[in-house]
Amino acid sequence: MDTATRLLRLLSLLHSRPQWDSAELAARLEITPRTVRRDMTRLRTLGYPIEAEAGIGGGYRLGPGGRLPPLLLEDAEAVAIAVGLRVATTTTVSGVEEAAISALAKLHQVLPVRLREQVDAIGAHTTQLPQGELPPVDGGVLVTLAVGCRHTEGIRFGYRTHDGTESERSVEPLQIVHTGRRWYLVARDRDRDAWRTFRVDRIANPELTGSRYHLDDPPDPVALVAEGTGVAPWDIVARVRVQAGAATVARLIPPSQGIVDPIDENTCEVRFAANELGPLVSGVIRIYWPFEILEPPELRAAVHEHARRLLDS
Repeated sequence: MDTATRLLRLLSLLHSRPQWDSAELAARLEITPRTVRRDMTRLRTLGYPIEAEAGIGGGYRLGPGGRLPPLLLEDAEAVAIAVGLRVATTTTVSGVEEAAISALAKLHQVLPVRLREQVDAIGAHTTQLPQGELPPVDGGVLVTLAVGCRHTEGIRFGYRTHDGTESERSVEPLQIVHTGRRWYLVARDRDRDAWRTFRVDRIANPELTGSRYHLDDPPDPVALVAEGTGVAPWDIVARVRVQAGAATVARLIPPSQGIVDPIDENTCEVRFAANELGPLVSGVIRIYWPFEILEPPELRAAVHEHARRLLDS
């Protein structure tokens, strides 16, 4: 390949991984390590901050603060990005809608006709189900939280609880979880020495503290959010023992609808909650496998009554 094409490929590789060994790059591009060194010098001349580290475990990486490298996309990747940008135009993250529209316009301009037709076809025949009025999430807040998670750096922010109480929090962030409706930060609250979930739309003025940390035995962030949103806030919690493996049952009951805890290879316990028995009855009768309602007793009676009505109909 010519030099320009090779430099583009090289930038694409540097963008795909945090660090590359010189020999790996040479093998990928089918050139010599000496040519790799020359190309790195060319990229630095063009304004890209190429960092190099010698010795075992060293290599090349694309440093921060430079120009955004061009991306070389396969056809399927280009279509996927275009479709994703269309979805992003309706997101609840403030500021993303306009940026997504602008990026989509740029991408649409350079797409080959065959790919543009695919994207247009998907857009013309796809409708997003309305989610109702959801609180917007500040894009800058989301970015700061994500940086803290990525670099294991502490964050301070103001937080407003569901009853309007405001407080200052100092946390060690682990992961951001999106439920499809809301965004949550999973983090260890330093003052309370406990893992907590924080709704991102209630977080204000987050600041990176510069202090690094190491998390010993962190929890499953998805399970923690599922517990905090699907069980803890509700008045009635149902426990059902199911005669099927947890992995099998979880395909029917995702984390947004209930929590599936394994007991052994062929048995699990399902927990879900609501403020009244009706939704819990609906949840129980969806279970395909033999089950036993452990609690509450009122749910067991309600399911039996529902079964009798079905038999009499």
